[in-house]
Amino acid sequence: MTTHDTPTTATARPATHVIADDAEAVAVARALAAEFAVDAAARDAERRLPAAELDRLSASGLLGVTVPRQYGGADVRAETIAEVFRLLAAADPNIAQIPQSHFVYVNVLRQQGSPAQQAFFFGEVLDGKRFGNAQSEAGTRHVQDYRTRLAATGGGGFVLRGTKYYSTGALFADWIPVLAKGDDDRLYVAYVPRDAPGVTVVDDWAGMGQRTTASGTVTLDDVAVPADRVVPHHLTFTGPQLHGALAQLLHTAIDVGIAGGALAEAVEFVRTKARPWFESGADSPTGDPLVVQRVGELAIKVRAAEALLAQAGRAVDAARAHLDDSSAATASIAVATAKAFVDPVAVELGSAIFELGGTRSAADPLNLHRHWRNARTHTLHDPARWKIQHIGRYVLTGQLPPRHGLL
Repeated sequence: MTTHDTPTTATARPATHVIADDAEAVAVARALAAEFAVDAAARDAERRLPAAELDRLSASGLLGVTVPRQYGGADVRAETIAEVFRLLAAADPNIAQIPQSHFVYVNVLRQQGSPAQQAFFFGEVLDGKRFGNAQSEAGTRHVQDYRTRLAATGGGGFVLRGTKYYSTGALFADWIPVLAKGDDDRLYVAYVPRDAPGVTVVDDWAGMGQRTTASGTVTLDDVAVPADRVVPHHLTFTGPQLHGALAQLLHTAIDVGIAGGALAEAVEFVRTKARPWFESGADSPTGDPLVVQRVGELAIKVRAAEALLAQAGRAVDAARAHLDDSSAATASIAVATAKAFVDPVAVELGSAIFELGGTRSAADPLNLHRHWRNARTHTLHDPARWKIQHIGRYVLTGQLPPRHGLL
């Protein structure tokens, strides 16, 4: 299976802001997070999809910050993009999750795209175009048993057939990267326009948490794909790679953001609405020694999660600078360590809001339970127990972790 040199063009969009460097990326993310936080609870309660917010995200230039400098991007560090996701997730983890696949599939192009594909698609990204995702499938043996097929046609192109689930970002996308098996039974990514004939995106996501990610179903019914929009993803895993580490770093950042956002809202509730327990003798819950103790414990866990996230980002950056089996393994283990630690912390923080706030914090109109629902739903992505297995073997025997997109 081959690719052509000149990708088919797409309709141009007015140019968006282009972010210059890491510092600007973090500053823009912090400003957007402050905006997105205002109506996050209402969007969740009403299941109001964040279309306008995603347009703001596109216009801000954040979606282009990992484009290499030779193509006009800022090429920010992994540590920086993790911080961007953490900030956005603390405000609204739904908005943070939607572009997670965008950055993953920009990275696929960085690793395996031809120069012509990179020039075209990186230009699209810098223009604010969004990549979605059509990766996971239901009813298969496991998450990497892909049944969607990319079949060659007589004219040098391909045709896609299959159904994808949990397609976060597809509903809002300009391009939908589709993971599919080719005629050679190897793994490819086909970059398909959202409005291509034969593509149907259904908003049928009904999860208890992450309710506004629209992580629904994508049906691919004889979708024609030019060869210049196909990337050989199977080559990503033939040598040392950071595909999985980067993808998992962003998921980890979302969970760290959920934990931090939950802690911030819990503290605000204690300060402004909660009452002290009568046995404490305190005039305010901020003077209740047991409340103080619990907040301190939770703050330590969130700080530790943030530190592990930053350390994992630095490990990915170090491996990118000098990539070999050893550095790739170090990065994967650092990311796995952060995620294995933060996942239960995020769930705990979502529950601890009620522990600190008391009965009145359970009032449904406050929608404080969204933190627990979001944490419990998003942490189901990749089981931490398997990450702990890989960490244990690496520490005990030096066994390198496997090469796949979930580690």
